[in-house]
Amino acid sequence: MQQLEIKVTGKVQGVGFRYFVKNKANEFDIKGWVRNTNDGGVFIVAEGEESDINTFVDWVNQGPQLSRIDKLTINRFDKLSRFKVFEIRF
Repeated sequence: MQQLEIKVTGKVQGVGFRYFVKNKANEFDIKGWVRNTNDGGVFIVAEGEESDINTFVDWVNQGPQLSRIDKLTINRFDKLSRFKVFEIRF
């Protein structure tokens, strides 16, 4: 198991990006949360098995159809928060 913090920049607000991330997280049994940031980006905390996390990150990098990903900044952690679900935070 591992935990990631992912900062996504680009056209990622107002395009259904958080809902896309939540659906993909549920599909790959990823726990954690996603929220918009004040600078127009999206911040994700994701926890799961390494292979699932890697596939999830690939999907996040693609984003939904109307989005444009300029940059992903990823920090990996061995310490786990033990989230129970994946949620959208406001």
